[in-house]
Amino acid sequence: METFGRWTASPWRRSALAAVAGALPVFAFPAPSLWWFAHVALVPWILLVRSAPTGKRAAYDGWFGGLGFMLAVHHWLLPNLHVFIFVLAALLGLLWAPWGWLVRRFLAGVPSPRRAAAALVVLPSGWLAVELVRSWQGLGGPWGMLGSSQWQVAPALRLASVGGVWLLSFLVVAVNVAVALLIAVRAARVAALAGLVATTAVTSAVWTWAPRPDVDGHVRIAVVQPGVVAGTESGQRRFDLEERLTRHLVGHHVDLVVWGESSVGFDLAHRPDLARRIAALSRAAGADVLVNVDARRSDLPGIYKSSVLVGPNGPTGGRYDKMRLVPFGEYIPARSVLGWATSVGRAAGVDRRRGTEQVVVNVGHGLRVGPLICFETAFPDMSRHLAQDGAGVLVAQSSTSTFQQSWAPEQHASLAALRAAETGRPMVHATLTGVSAVYGPGGQRIGDWLGTEASTTRVYDVPTAHGVTPYVRFGDWPAHGALLVLAALGVTEGVRALRRRRSAPAPSAPPVRTVRESPARHPR
Repeated sequence: METFGRWTASPWRRSALAAVAGALPVFAFPAPSLWWFAHVALVPWILLVRSAPTGKRAAYDGWFGGLGFMLAVHHWLLPNLHVFIFVLAALLGLLWAPWGWLVRRFLAGVPSPRRAAAALVVLPSGWLAVELVRSWQGLGGPWGMLGSSQWQVAPALRLASVGGVWLLSFLVVAVNVAVALLIAVRAARVAALAGLVATTAVTSAVWTWAPRPDVDGHVRIAVVQPGVVAGTESGQRRFDLEERLTRHLVGHHVDLVVWGESSVGFDLAHRPDLARRIAALSRAAGADVLVNVDARRSDLPGIYKSSVLVGPNGPTGGRYDKMRLVPFGEYIPARSVLGWATSVGRAAGVDRRRGTEQVVVNVGHGLRVGPLICFETAFPDMSRHLAQDGAGVLVAQSSTSTFQQSWAPEQHASLAALRAAETGRPMVHATLTGVSAVYGPGGQRIGDWLGTEASTTRVYDVPTAHGVTPYVRFGDWPAHGALLVLAALGVTEGVRALRRRRSAPAPSAPPVRTVRESPARHPR
């Protein structure tokens, strides 16, 4: 331990170690999907921060750990952003600096049982505050929220229906804090064990109490995944391949056909021939086709990404324009200042335009779908609003073709399980190049994933459900509760500081000086 202390005395070595420790949770996410590892992955980082000699050093450990975390969960962006990803990770990593200070404040030295018990609430609340801030679309959105690593754990999905991914993140961090206390602080082991028992009890109670979605029927939804189509005229060749694949669905009696993001690279008003070809597919398959148009609009200025429903007679009028765009991938924030990013990576050459509102598309025969496009599946509030607006099935259209040889396709597909569980609505995640996946209203996987090597169609029997989950009804209450905890902490710390200031002895008065600068002599 003494050797470790000497080794970490170097600020640079300590910062590097913090970055490595912060990166460890990445193995809990797909593709490795070591979901259990999330419950201990923060422990090395927490133990390092609690040993910081000062609060300032703890904030630095939090910052560099956050940098490592952001680099790890977004490492697949490196070919696109190059050096710029390090700049972004460093800026976003700053969000963890206050969290590092909090870790030392509650865990440094030998914390009392009371302080250890408070840490089990305050530190997860601090983590949720970080996730809440970075969930803002302008800062990159909520990709890599710690709770989303639990997408394949049935009890966790039940918890998500109550408090969303926020509740999962809170509990995962609480378990990490408890484990760190068990390892490092003998005097706080009772509080740590109590925290673990409480977490288990909450999970068990929710498993028993939380309402389950009431399955009321099935719909047959087909996913068309053409695979990678590159080279010249790739847009037209992709369309031709999607057309051929869709014809394989004739006679399968499907209720809806879904194509992936950017599956049509031409505005259908400009290309009525393509609209007629899709309408012919709809007639042949006996179902409407939900395509995704990535093109310059004829009726509005600029390029939009839009989910467009096409029926037997052409576009039905059901249309959703993507609202939350990928920073640098689909637009460059403050392009006049940051436009140089296009010269060091594959950042957007032209900004896409934003839609103005979410839309529930009425397919007919009782089927109402809520479209989401790519990046938007990371935002739990968007799927929640669609469920509130009456969507019976959530449909995500994605591409991820740029990131075929990375962990991104699997990570992206896993997010749909959380959105389904949160809302109690099935979700279809259809991509151009994989991974495509379908989940039931409880977040359970329906059928097999279509991997990145697949160029095919697949028909899924999707169970539909009704009812309202607690998360849809009450929203992001764990995040709001975390903010209240931090606000109460701020008030408490302020009151304590004021009391210390009042109880401190008054400074002794300086000796009175005479005009000749000699101490005055008081009469005896």
